[in-house]
Amino acid sequence: MKLFIHTIPESIMKAYVFPGQGAQFPGMGKDLYEKFPVAHDMFEKANALLGFRITDIMFSGTDEELRQTRVTQPAIFLHSVVVTAVAGSAFKPAMVAGHSLGEFSALVAAGALSFEEGLALVAGRASAMQKACGINPSTMAAVLGMDDAVVEEVCAALNETVVPANYNSPGQIVISGTMEGVSAATEELKKRGAKRIVPLSVSGGFHSPCMEPARKELEEAIRKARFNRPLCPVYQNVTGMPVTEPDMIMANLIAQLTSPVRWTQTVQKMVADGATEFIEAGPGNVLQGLIRKINPNVAASSIDVI
Repeated sequence: MKLFIHTIPESIMKAYVFPGQGAQFPGMGKDLYEKFPVAHDMFEKANALLGFRITDIMFSGTDEELRQTRVTQPAIFLHSVVVTAVAGSAFKPAMVAGHSLGEFSALVAAGALSFEEGLALVAGRASAMQKACGINPSTMAAVLGMDDAVVEEVCAALNETVVPANYNSPGQIVISGTMEGVSAATEELKKRGAKRIVPLSVSGGFHSPCMEPARKELEEAIRKARFNRPLCPVYQNVTGMPVTEPDMIMANLIAQLTSPVRWTQTVQKMVADGATEFIEAGPGNVLQGLIRKINPNVAASSIDVI
């Protein structure tokens, strides 16, 4: 008698991740707009809600036009939520997370926020951040090849405003703060053996106390928005932990602008909770690269709808 052993394949848990500012590129979303009616309708609705034709800039604008904060943030958000809408019933996340701005895309994709309210909050966020940048000049820099603990220690010891802002992957952390603070931290980190420090071409010191005026302004809008229980856990930037309670989602979102993006911790927690495959929904592939550095054993790819 022959014995047949039936092996059950390990279940796949898909984690969808959504990129933040910097993922934009000229022509983004044009293929979706032209090929899928649902995408066309969402883009046109966004044009009406924003009060200007963002699609003209996304599809045929210059790199410089696309880099304006008031355009960049809604453009990336739009691309991300449109691509999940196009995926339709194939979009079945076990969990979601977004990097900085991408958290708004994740919340809409998971049903915690409506498309209209998500877009309004993203547009308001961009405007508030732009204003905050004008109040107090600030900046950011990427620190490569240094332990997180050393970066934290150096920032804490300085009398200037500078903090760890993005824990992107092991050995890659972004610092943020006033011009003087980032400059002082850069000098000290070089002395402590940082492999490389790269000043970032950004309009301000995001995810730092420099964004307090923007946080206050955005808080008002966030509190007026209606948050629902998402269809799956949302791993939020502020804690790196899964959240499903609408009140907690709202509180974390309010804190986000002046708190660090704990991306390394988020991905590690998602893997610990069973994620076996990460799918990046939105423009570019930056998050896939970071995920592979955090955990080389998980699959990472872009959402495939075209």
